[in-house]
Amino acid sequence: MTREVIFEDLGNIEYSEAWAYQEKLFAENVAVKMANRNEPDPALHRATVNHLLFCSHPHVYTLGKSGHEEYLLLDEEGLKQHDASYFKINRGGDITYHGPGQIVGYPIFDLELFFTDIHRYLRTLEEAIILTLAEYGIKGGRIKEYTGVWIDSEDPVKARKICAMGVKCSRWITMHGFAFNVAADLSYFDHIIPCGIKDKDVTSLEKELGRTVDVQEVQEKLKINLANLFDFDFA
Repeated sequence: MTREVIFEDLGNIEYSEAWAYQEKLFAENVAVKMANRNEPDPALHRATVNHLLFCSHPHVYTLGKSGHEEYLLLDEEGLKQHDASYFKINRGGDITYHGPGQIVGYPIFDLELFFTDIHRYLRTLEEAIILTLAEYGIKGGRIKEYTGVWIDSEDPVKARKICAMGVKCSRWITMHGFAFNVAADLSYFDHIIPCGIKDKDVTSLEKELGRTVDVQEVQEKLKINLANLFDFDFA
């Protein structure tokens, strides 16, 4: 079976606008599944549509549904001073930062077309980042108790996060996703306790390499790795 995914590069887009677009695509797929469930004739069933959205956002902090508001260390005035916005959203995970210089990925996938295992889904997203880092000579890894991708993951003192993840999945349709720090302004992480983890630093690809990186080049490598790992073609 050939799986197809529609790719869109949304550029630097307001968080609220990207969230609304995700919700639209997510709802369309859920509606298809509900209609199929109520249609006894399989010949009349419609297909869901898989999407992969890449973008970045103006400075924004987002808090997952089980997150802790106290992990945002800025008040309303502080947010204004740093030209940042703040959203409570419907993904898993705690607080994180999005901004220019990140690759933010939002897969709207029907996992029934891939595999119905949310843990495998998260590990596969992580693996795509790990493979992309390897193309730049950097070893990425995992920490058992945390989601995301880390550098020096085996060293509790040196471990630092380079990619955060938080997803929503309903009726095996996914939304939200990952934020990969390529050339992000890491000072914005100083105003939160990232993902609720108090004793770990955050890093970026540029910081690890000690040089500037073409974000578009990284994005193309990441697209290929995602397609290979999930075994899909771009529509």
